[in-house]
Amino acid sequence: MPTGQDERYFQLIAGALRVCANYKPMFGKGRKGGMTLEQFRQLYGADPFYKWVGLDSPLMYAAHKTAGGMTSVYRQLGIGCQWLFTNILKDTLGLSETEATWTYEIPVPNAKPRILSLDGRVDFANVRDGDARAKIQAWVKSAANKLALTAEVQKQLKGVVFEVRQGYKSMDSKRQNADIANASNAYANLYLPVLLLLSTQIDEALITRYSQSRWLLLVGRIQGTSLESSYVFCRDIVGYDLAGFFSRNSDRIKTELEQVLATLLKA
Repeated sequence: MPTGQDERYFQLIAGALRVCANYKPMFGKGRKGGMTLEQFRQLYGADPFYKWVGLDSPLMYAAHKTAGGMTSVYRQLGIGCQWLFTNILKDTLGLSETEATWTYEIPVPNAKPRILSLDGRVDFANVRDGDARAKIQAWVKSAANKLALTAEVQKQLKGVVFEVRQGYKSMDSKRQNADIANASNAYANLYLPVLLLLSTQIDEALITRYSQSRWLLLVGRIQGTSLESSYVFCRDIVGYDLAGFFSRNSDRIKTELEQVLATLLKA
């Protein structure tokens, strides 16, 4: 039987994934909520060329639904991982919702400031337990040394902020530029920025670019050090065995995902 904490964490992942089961393709029409199969057949069936070549087939609808749904699965899994990590910080380190996340403003000329956020934060001052605080401070010092930060910058750091993703293989330059801006703003606010991945899926070119921008990269390896592995970091520094959670709940999460995939693969 899962513990109460396991059940709560499982529901965060499952709840994010279940959103994907309702995915419907829009077919370039921007229709809120997407199109049903019947709406699709009316749209494509009314187009002489698409009807002649057979693009109004239910199989074409299923193909669009599956393709878009797969993107939704990756996105929602990433959102579930963000929720999970934030709750781990709150529960394990005794942080409030506000303390466990980080939001900052960017001035915009003649308009309201843009509000941006990262998925996790540990400010030394908010960690009440002295041993836990000392462990995180020592880890941040080691991370700063790995990133070759100057002694002056290291002395000023007051904590660490996290961008959490299930994996990162997209080569979207807009996303990368936003992340680099996030790192700059993190340092401006005296936080060390960490990109924490739950999988090992990241392109080598991204590793190079993010490392050059002074992000510390943690990837989803079981082995390694707390400066390399997300799971070792969670276990040895934060104090929660995240790999153990996924191992214990693997069958349940797989069942949730397979149910979503089965729904997406149907027209």
